[in-house]
Amino acid sequence: MTPRPGHMLLLLAVAAAATAAEPRLENEAAENTPENNVVSSRCNPPELSLAGNRVVSADFTVITEVHFWGAIGPLGDRKLCKIKCIDGGWFGPLCQVKDDGKFHPLLRNCHFKALPPQLLVTYQNVSIETDSKKVFPHGVEVMVRCREVGSYKLLGESVLECQNGVWSHPLPICIPTTTLTNFSDESPPTLMIKVPTGSSAVEPRGELAVFPGSIVHLECAFSRKLGNPEWTWTSKFREYMTGWAMSAEERDWKYRLSIYYSKPQDSGEFTCTTPIGTSNTIVINVKAIHCPLLEVIDPHVTARIEGSRMGHTASFQCPVGFFLNGTSNLTCEATGHWSSPPPKCLPVQCPSVNPVDPRLDVVNVNRSYGGRVTFSCPWGYKLTGPPNLDCLSNGRWSGKVPQCQPVHCPPPQPPPNGRILETGGQALSDGRYSVGSAVQFGCAESYQLMGEPTIVCTERGFWSHSPPFCKPRCSYPGDPVNGHIAPIKFYYEPGDHVKVTCNSGFVVRERTATSRPTCRPDGSWSEKIPTCVDYSEV
Repeated sequence: MTPRPGHMLLLLAVAAAATAAEPRLENEAAENTPENNVVSSRCNPPELSLAGNRVVSADFTVITEVHFWGAIGPLGDRKLCKIKCIDGGWFGPLCQVKDDGKFHPLLRNCHFKALPPQLLVTYQNVSIETDSKKVFPHGVEVMVRCREVGSYKLLGESVLECQNGVWSHPLPICIPTTTLTNFSDESPPTLMIKVPTGSSAVEPRGELAVFPGSIVHLECAFSRKLGNPEWTWTSKFREYMTGWAMSAEERDWKYRLSIYYSKPQDSGEFTCTTPIGTSNTIVINVKAIHCPLLEVIDPHVTARIEGSRMGHTASFQCPVGFFLNGTSNLTCEATGHWSSPPPKCLPVQCPSVNPVDPRLDVVNVNRSYGGRVTFSCPWGYKLTGPPNLDCLSNGRWSGKVPQCQPVHCPPPQPPPNGRILETGGQALSDGRYSVGSAVQFGCAESYQLMGEPTIVCTERGFWSHSPPFCKPRCSYPGDPVNGHIAPIKFYYEPGDHVKVTCNSGFVVRERTATSRPTCRPDGSWSEKIPTCVDYSEV
């Protein structure tokens, strides 16, 4: 037998899904099955991969089979598979997809191109959210029903089998009933189910499983003014009470059939038919179904378990600082299994803090609930957010991770009649300065600097001092020859005046004897300093 291309492609897909166990290599004497009776020629090493790594064997001169584990189907069922060397080529894979212990060829898979939202597919008692990429192996069966039993009527087969890439029946459809079509005459009647006493559950194929002893009300929704519907049933056990509902808000559109204290003999089909011949049917199976007792091992889990029979529920909670890993509410289903495994309580962990800003320093990290992470920035930078974040009960940090932003001081303004002499640091294009930069000021001639001549940009983004200012001053004019002035100062305020006194034998000329040079507001003297001359020259 020559392997077909489709088989070889499937081989790679199954081999890639193998578990961590090493493939088992066997020679011709390993197994005496009908397919082994074919004379095998030597095959080249197969292209098998294990966990993404290619499996290479040193010697394939006598090996005719390679066994490995494959993940088969939408639930990844673990099956033993193999490939065989036949006529110099590898054939397979063959897998133990059935319970007979034999290896069978994997035929083509089936899938659903488009599944209407009203349909629910169940495979191995697990509801499957199907899409075009989810495949079902050859030979498996799936059950299809309408999600809302009674609100839709299923037309078609509820059990589909994959037969070499083709489903055994067309996909059924769900027809909306009276309550969804505003009680249209052509619509089948809606069937509503009430179980005031006992419990019930919907089975994978859409039938209603009822626990023995339950009271069940089946209500057929139909407009009373159009006539009376009719209930019929297949059970021969007893007659059932039928009639319009009693309450004022329901008696004009609900025609009821009641099963009191149900027994297994009540099982069967119950059909409501309208006067114009449209109908809807629900199948009831009365059986005592129990689920296994739930064992809550996790000491942090708080459980409220109603019971273990069909329809009973169980709810779970976790204390503050833990989150529920699993489903919080479970239901004992008609299959005898809980809808999900019991959940666990896991400690809340906030995600790792990975700063985008390489300058941000992360210290004191505690990712548990109530923990805190602290941030800091290097010298010359400041945080653009909170310095701390707390780990909340929902597993999230209390805010966004901050960043480090450079600290800059605003451009310093030179004082009137002054200027910036030099800077210790390069100014940015907009005139701002980085932390540590120094700026030195000076004043124009005839002005005196008042304040700090040098200011520094601090980490807070402010200058160490306010810029100085330039105050007008008259400089010391100097003593005249053979005389002196009074008072003597380094600088004179505007309005100050000086008087000249000559040495013995010298006098101020008569026309300047009364002169008093005064310091003007612009820092200049009102007149020149008088001179002292000899008496003989007067």
